[in-house]
Formats: sequence, C-alpha cells, structure tokens
Amino acid sequence: MSQDPLAPLLELPGVREASDKAREAVGAAHRHPINMRQWDKTSREASWRAGRSSAAIDGGTTDISREDLGDPIAAGAIRVAQSLDSDSLDQAVTVFRRAPAQSLARLHTLAASDLLEDKDLLGRPRSEPHIAQRLDFLGQLITGGTSVPAPVLAAVVHGDLLVLQPFVGANGVVARATSRLVSATTGLDPHLLGVPEVFWLSKVGQYKELSDHFATGEPEALANWIIFCCDGLEAGAKEALSIAEAARG
Repeated sequence: MSQDPLAPLLELPGVREASDKAREAVGAAHRHPINMRQWDKTSREASWRAGRSSAAIDGGTTDISREDLGDPIAAGAIRVAQSLDSDSLDQAVTVFRRAPAQSLARLHTLAASDLLEDKDLLGRPRSEPHIAQRLDFLGQLITGGTSVPAPVLAAVVHGDLLVLQPFVGANGVVARATSRLVSATTGLDPHLLGVPEVFWLSKVGQYKELSDHFATGEPEALANWIIFCCDGLEAGAKEALSIAEAARG
C-alpha cells in the first residue's frame, strides 16, 4: 500500500482524542504495581470476564460458572478467551502477526465447534468473493499496512468483521477476540489485561446500533464506532485495575 488507507480516520472529530485516552488508560493499568508483578493473574481473570461478556453480547447465558458454561455460545467464547490468556497469548500473537487468516480460522473453530453440525464449516470463510477480498485487506492492515494508533486499528478490524460476517456463526465472538489480538500484537495491551467486553455488554443496544451504522461507511458513523470502541478500551482498563485491586485485597 502506497498510502495509509486508515489515516483519514484520525481527522474525524473526536477520534484522535478518544484513541489517546484509551492508550493512556491501558498504559495505567499495566503500570499498576500488582500488574507489574503478577500480570498473569490479572490476564487470566480478564480472559474469563472477556469470554463471559462476549458470549452474552451474542445472546449467550450469563448464568455460567467455571465448571458449567451453560450453553454452546458461552462454551465457545470461553474457549476463545482461554486461547488468548497468559498461558497461550505469546503463541497466538506470533501466529496473528504472521498469518492473520490462520488465526481467524482457529478462533472460529474454537467459537463455533458446539454450534455447527457441519464441521467442515469450522474455520472456513464463506465463499462470496467480497469476503476473501475484505479479509485479505484486513490481513494487510494487521501485518503493517497502516500506522494509525492501535485503538483505531482494533476498532476498524472489530467493526469490519462484525459487518462482514465472514463465517457461519460465532462472528461476534471472533470479531471481539480479533480486536483483543490487535491490542496485544500492537503493544497497546500486550498482556490483555483490559476487558472492554464488559463495557460493550453494558451498552449492548448501542454496540449493535453503532456497528450496524459502521457498515454504511459514513464519516460520522465511522467516528462514532471508533470512539465507542475506544471508550470500551478505557473502561476495560478500569476493569483491569479493579481486578488488580481485588488481588491485593
């Protein structure tokens, strides 16, 4: 790419400011004394909360425990979240940096394995040509095709996957997990301590409305979605701080 295709997004009202606030909040969570010493514990708890909330956004039950996940949506979302926790994140990031399409296929396989009777559909994007083209474009962005701040890239990848619906089933869980991987891979949230999914679940109606509007490509809709995602990152960083404080107490 000769020109950065996402650079114009930074000129939309409020986007740069929201991105800066998100980065500062996530950085503060990483600088918490507990997280500097025991980040792995926060990461594992954040993974659980992220998976639980992500499932609920897509209609999964919130009545789950670590021993009984309750339904296939929740089970898939927790498997996805655990694939990005402190024990597995380094490997996931390595693959994502090199082969984003392979990462997406694995995330979908984990998310949808209890949802689809036809196992041949697991990890396999739908066959429409525009899907392959858009996934290729996202892969280029993820592997260095843009220099916009990480919160903006995470929001764009997240929104595009929600709009594109590249797989049969579990696309929301995959989109949110991919957003997390962008945060880790870019160094925004290298240990995935943040839990923006809790914020998005608390505002699920707005989440779905803004992601639908994102599909229009209108500048205001793009800005509103990116700012909303950045607000989630900021709130998710506060969630990480609450996890650390609970560990200290």
